[in-house]
Amino acid sequence: MLETLKRTPLFESYAPYNGKTIDFGGWELPVQFSGIKAEHEAVRTAAGLFDVSHMGEVVVSGAGALAFLQKLVTNDVSKLVDGQAQYTAMCYEDGGTVDDLLIYKRHDNDYLLVVNASNIEKDVSWMKQHAGNEVQIDNQSDDWALLALQGPKAESILQRLTEIPLSEIRFFRFQENVEVAGETTLLSRTGYTGENGFEIYCSPEAAITLWDRLLTEGKEDGLVPTGLGARDTLRFEAGLPLYGQELSKEITPLEAGLSFVVKLKKEEDFFGKSVLAEQKAEGVPRKLVGIEMIDKGIPRTGYPVYHNDQLVGEVTTGTQSPTLKKNIGFALVKQEVAELGTEFEIEVRSKKLKAKVIETPFYKRS
Repeated sequence: MLETLKRTPLFESYAPYNGKTIDFGGWELPVQFSGIKAEHEAVRTAAGLFDVSHMGEVVVSGAGALAFLQKLVTNDVSKLVDGQAQYTAMCYEDGGTVDDLLIYKRHDNDYLLVVNASNIEKDVSWMKQHAGNEVQIDNQSDDWALLALQGPKAESILQRLTEIPLSEIRFFRFQENVEVAGETTLLSRTGYTGENGFEIYCSPEAAITLWDRLLTEGKEDGLVPTGLGARDTLRFEAGLPLYGQELSKEITPLEAGLSFVVKLKKEEDFFGKSVLAEQKAEGVPRKLVGIEMIDKGIPRTGYPVYHNDQLVGEVTTGTQSPTLKKNIGFALVKQEVAELGTEFEIEVRSKKLKAKVIETPFYKRS
């Protein structure tokens, strides 16, 4: 029997903008509206609006919430102040990654966790398995919708629809109960594109109103609805990992280059800490590197990577970069061949094509 694909509250809003949908981890989501390259370009130069309501929202609260999160994740949650967000990873005992996520500190002992859509059930189950009596885990994913407004013109477009001075919401900060076009939202200066912008958390009903209001308001500025295709090329150029590709239960945050979220100095013992400490001291067995093709060809997810005829790893993500106009990728390779400038051969459709290790992120906004 065919499994019914899940849909976000905005599903009916795709058609008027020519949204083409695909199965994305069990969700029927728009891969593109006007075209991946055009949407990518709009986000880099003007603004794009994404429906990311498939993401999961889990509230962790109670007297033991902070102690529980310190054990659960690799970053130091004690450093958060009210109204601040933090990017972190959740690991298994062996250092492999359960998920990467955002933690929003609303108040003491009240945190909102935003997790990847395909991992919601697994993550909630993992949390509940390890939560003590003083912690409540509340999966509120169905009660929230989420829009991402990203790009250099995102702030000026959004400012016209709200009274609060957006310039006061700094990077990785958020405000609750913000009225946007008459709808109540949680407004966060975060994103997954490498551009300035906001993520707008709201009720499923409010999302339908906000989608149309934002697109109408931003039309003159070049705002366009943007699908998963451009979301992937944008995050990839900005060097941001995707769970299931750059991160997985077989890949540790250190192998994925996320040492900045692994706080080994925090007092609390957290899942995977001993393995990660060992990797930090002795060097990771594998390392995620940026690659650029020398020969003509596009490196795609799963393509094998060779060095001196030895298999040394595989491509995790690859594409022709719309911004840089080069064929580039991420590859997870053995540590000893991860130096900048190292030349590889990527097996592209049974042909071995030359590539080299280059610096990441591939793109940084000026």
